[in-house]
Amino acid sequence: MNSRSLLIACWVLLCFFSCNQKEKAQQQQVVSERQENKEAKALMQGVWMDSETEEQYLKVVGDTVFFADATSQPAYFSIVGDSIELGTNTYHITKQTEHNFWFENHAGDEVRLVKGDEDAQSDFVSAQPQIISTTEVVNLDSVVMYGGQRYHWYITVNPTRYRVHRTTYTPDGVAVEKEFFDNIIHVSLFKLNQRLFTRDFNKQAYAENVPADFLSQSVLGNIRYSHVDARGFHFYATICIPDGEQCYMVETLVGFDGQLSLKLME
Repeated sequence: MNSRSLLIACWVLLCFFSCNQKEKAQQQQVVSERQENKEAKALMQGVWMDSETEEQYLKVVGDTVFFADATSQPAYFSIVGDSIELGTNTYHITKQTEHNFWFENHAGDEVRLVKGDEDAQSDFVSAQPQIISTTEVVNLDSVVMYGGQRYHWYITVNPTRYRVHRTTYTPDGVAVEKEFFDNIIHVSLFKLNQRLFTRDFNKQAYAENVPADFLSQSVLGNIRYSHVDARGFHFYATICIPDGEQCYMVETLVGFDGQLSLKLME
């Protein structure tokens, strides 16, 4: 190999080494930026209170945040850079000391917390969070006369242990997860002693009538009898997001032949 070729080879190796070192430095920087701040996390341990109301807000134990609201589910947290990652949400930290923790919610409003004293630590209730039941067992029935015939309908609302997960927000705009128990609702229809229709409804029965993203966070709230006409017996099902005002109503029509048809009400 002549001197020129040797020089070119050395230059190529030098460029490769330089690029490789630069790439490693960039990777290390990314890792460093994503690395959890353990000192900041240690400062978070204990009970934190609203700086204005002095009401208990949350308690940090290890890498878990427990909320003072007994219906809010605990959330994993970490502090990376100048942000706190709480569950699936990230909030910018504006101030953190041993006794102060300030951060911005998604609306840009500042939430200011102060660390509680030993009494606050002992008073905080961090028991198993509650799962909310949206109803109790309800039994309804009535006799209806139509076309000279006697009909009898029954509705039973049964709370279940099927859990529905929903993201809600505290008054300060912090996202928290809550769990609700869904319902199964039984509907039966008799003509004298002849059973025309019987079925247990869950919210999946209305999957073709309600958008999937809504259905995943909703519960089957109720089914109510409305009226009877030439088409059959009209019941109305409500599928609602708990703790909210959003609901879908689906006409649940049982014909005189016992056939079921569903129609989303506008």
